[in-house]
Amino acid sequence: MSDITASQVKALRDATGAGMMDCKRALIEADGDTARATEILREKGLASAAKRAGRSADQGLVESYIHFNNTVGVLIEVNCETDFVANTDEFRRLAKDLALHVASPSTPRWISRDDVPTEVLERERRIFEAQAATSGKPEDVLQKIVEGKLEAFMKDNVLLDQAFVKDDSKTVQQLLDEVGAMVGEKVAVRRFVRYKLGETEEE
Repeated sequence: MSDITASQVKALRDATGAGMMDCKRALIEADGDTARATEILREKGLASAAKRAGRSADQGLVESYIHFNNTVGVLIEVNCETDFVANTDEFRRLAKDLALHVASPSTPRWISRDDVPTEVLERERRIFEAQAATSGKPEDVLQKIVEGKLEAFMKDNVLLDQAFVKDDSKTVQQLLDEVGAMVGEKVAVRRFVRYKLGETEEE
């Protein structure tokens, strides 16, 4: 079964705390059965983040990165639960890697899908629908084309959905989940700002 909806993935992620792609893979493996998908995530040790999901992450680091030619700069706040973890090598490395990622050509605009403004999504959907309408494809596949383009838009612009710049086999969310499992605390990106010489801020 490959027709796994975004709402199914989000519901499983909310319930388990596992990464988006891990949830999607588990749902595919479980033929859409949420209960079985939850078991699969637990068997693989990917649902352990659920125990941390409700915790408050108000410690952490503000990390910076300036490109070697001084044309790109980033400030990013990465949070955890305790200052002890914030001072570990693993967490410091994570913060540095995330600052590098935001400075890279990936240029994320938002942290999570929830941060994408509704009006932006509606605008993109209208554009994709107009493009699909001129593709000559049958009516029954036009919606799938639009949804596919929206998914690609999210992966291009949402930090947590992007392929990690130093290892494109995992997303940034999967990287956060891995470090969270390693240090035993909730780990999250709270905010970031990216400056590129000569660019104006986008809304």
